[in-house]
Amino acid sequence: MITTIHPGLFTTVQDEGRWGYQAFGMPVAGAMDRYAYYAANILAGNKPAAAVLEMTLRGGHFRFEADYYVSICGADMQARLNGTPVKSWSGFLVGAGSELVFDYAISGCRTYVAVNGGINTPVVLGSRSTYTRAAVGGIDGRALQAGDVIPIGKDADEEPGNPRLLPAEFIPVYRDQIELRVLLGPQDDYFSETGITTFFNSTYCISTEADRMGYRLEGSIIEHKEKADIISDALCQGAIQVPGHGMPIIMMADRQTTGGYTKIGTVIGPDLSLLAQAKPGDSIVFKKCGEDDAAAAFALERDAYSRLKQVMAYSDQQPPGPARHFKITVNKQLYHVEIREVK
Repeated sequence: MITTIHPGLFTTVQDEGRWGYQAFGMPVAGAMDRYAYYAANILAGNKPAAAVLEMTLRGGHFRFEADYYVSICGADMQARLNGTPVKSWSGFLVGAGSELVFDYAISGCRTYVAVNGGINTPVVLGSRSTYTRAAVGGIDGRALQAGDVIPIGKDADEEPGNPRLLPAEFIPVYRDQIELRVLLGPQDDYFSETGITTFFNSTYCISTEADRMGYRLEGSIIEHKEKADIISDALCQGAIQVPGHGMPIIMMADRQTTGGYTKIGTVIGPDLSLLAQAKPGDSIVFKKCGEDDAAAAFALERDAYSRLKQVMAYSDQQPPGPARHFKITVNKQLYHVEIREVK
């Protein structure tokens, strides 16, 4: 088990999401940044759908009651294991009694913590994901609180023995301006030519109303031909609603299942991970994308997971080089450092 000493700003249990129940009004939920989520499970040796912790803007403080293999991916929340800095996008052993502490994100917005075996909260409608608005999933359907005990399960494919570090080519760079590729529709015909031109030629700012349900943007008004309302229809993740005020809203993991505003387009799946790491005040530009380009981007994303698994399997087979040990003092803080050559 893992004990929550401090939960952070907003930490929940998430997995791939609660698929198959939108027809009954149940949102999907699940990890906001699917790339960091899958990468964390790969590094931890877990099955792809294992549940993890998702931390937002500021991370928590956790004590491990047994030996575990843990990985961290996503935003850099200045992780420290027993006071020693730990890199993001890495996997490592955590001894019983150890404490893993996170701080404010200095790059990105959301951090994923995977533990070998996965988080073992109850399965509700096929998922462990937390949907707080309905108090479903996770731990009592809410964000973590101090004192919560997090159970660990058996959703692992392997048990890594050595530290793992994601190669640089697999690590995304989080910037304060991002470009999102968009497929037009299904109601792009409700917008004037001027409105569509404005949409693709303007820079939008993420407002303070940005959460797991949706990101409200501020910027140039997108002009409709006539009305902004439609008969409610289905909402997918990444759908861009434009109400009567002309400001776009991008639907995220906890989106409602239907909506009655026109949708000018949809952000393609592979780009939603970058959006999930954006914070209020960051800026967004939209780029028109065709179906073939969207399919190619998705194929590249899936290929990255396959290559990452191969890289991890290969690195585990390589014997580590001889170790050298140093004591280094930085800003009056003493660090014990071990260096090994990795082929």
